[in-house]
Amino acid sequence: MRLSGKTIVVTGAAHGIGRAYCERLASEGANVAALDIDTDALQRVVDGIGQAGGSAIAIEADVRRFEPLESAMKQTAEEFGSITGLVNNAGMLNVVPVARVPFEEITDEDWDECFLLNTKSQWYACRAAVPYLRKAGGGSIVNIASSTVYRAPVTRAHYIASKSALIGFTRVLSRELGPDWIRVNAVCPGSTLSEEDPTPEIVAMRETPIRERSLKRIERPQDLVGTISFLVSDDSEFITGQVIIVEGGSVFV
Repeated sequence: MRLSGKTIVVTGAAHGIGRAYCERLASEGANVAALDIDTDALQRVVDGIGQAGGSAIAIEADVRRFEPLESAMKQTAEEFGSITGLVNNAGMLNVVPVARVPFEEITDEDWDECFLLNTKSQWYACRAAVPYLRKAGGGSIVNIASSTVYRAPVTRAHYIASKSALIGFTRVLSRELGPDWIRVNAVCPGSTLSEEDPTPEIVAMRETPIRERSLKRIERPQDLVGTISFLVSDDSEFITGQVIIVEGGSVFV
């Protein structure tokens, strides 16, 4: 299988898109370390992977602090022998919702929390993972940004600013880590129906972008997993510093 011998850490792994990433990576032969603060849901993800014949471990980790991520990477390396990839999926929408208000109504607390969850946490995870990627002789980091960076919808200035910063971070990191043969790329999902029990209101919200897409349907987690699998595989071994938008074709860069 394409990912046999790989060990991939996925943050924000208990629900939605993160869960789909874990399941796909494991199905292609990777050892998966699934990280989240929702331990019950996380264990269900890992149990399901095991029942399907895959290899995964559940690790409780709050990405808002460096120490839990450092500990998680150590535990992963001890369990599987190495780390070859990181999918930085945890972010604002995984933990707390984004306040949708005009920019002058954003509170200091909301602004800081957004940057903590969407940008600083991914910096933490990279800091924790890179020593192990170097030891493995290289690997792949995938940072999950957002297509809102390019669509710029109103009332989410703090969220879009934090995801824009993440793209800049990805590009700089790709240059810094290139000599170690560590690739760093960003993926930008669109509005994705990732909720496990969506209300009619949520479904309607996720359907709104359809009219702007070239591919006229709702986006689901399974639409993203192939791109992630490609980026952590050797098939993409000469791709770094890139931003891949996966949202059905409403923006073009």
